[in-house]
Amino acid sequence: MGLLDKLSGWLGLRKKEVNVLCLGLDNGGKTTIINQLKPSNTAAQEIVPTIGFNIEKFKSSSLSFTVFDMSGQSRYRSLWEHYYKESNAIIFVIDSSDKLRMVVAKEELDNLLNHEDICNKKIPVLFFANKTDLRDALSSVKVSQMLCLENIKDKPWHICASNAIKGEGLQEGLDWLQGNSPFLSSCRDNGENWFQN
Repeated sequence: MGLLDKLSGWLGLRKKEVNVLCLGLDNGGKTTIINQLKPSNTAAQEIVPTIGFNIEKFKSSSLSFTVFDMSGQSRYRSLWEHYYKESNAIIFVIDSSDKLRMVVAKEELDNLLNHEDICNKKIPVLFFANKTDLRDALSSVKVSQMLCLENIKDKPWHICASNAIKGEGLQEGLDWLQGNSPFLSSCRDNGENWFQN
């Protein structure tokens, strides 16, 4: 069973399609994270910056996944809201080494969480404090404080440190989706390594 099959099970989805939004500012590592989540036979060898958005579709034995990799460039952020209504989960990626733009990331996160199509939904939000391997990168705790994540009371959320290039921290995030979200509590770990490199 592939990683995305397991993710759909964790999300408690019984329907045929699963929509996951991957959001964050440009150059945060969103596309690299998505590439790591894809089955190894479909993973790209080279990652290029996303212009506009990419739609990645994966098929498994019983499900069709659609992952929306939305560009974080300022001129494309207005596209994000067109995909909120149908989303089943959100992955928000933060470049933990980009201290100067942490305020912008917080503004975009606040816009996301206060949008009418998101504010009343109890969908899980997974935060990756990416690039923690870089010198002077902030810890996931510091990123959480700067983004005021403790103020999110109406949605299950989790932040973990990651290094998308090496795949570090991604498993932790996916483990959280399975084990700590109220919507995923009926799913159980079968002991497999869910992350497929």
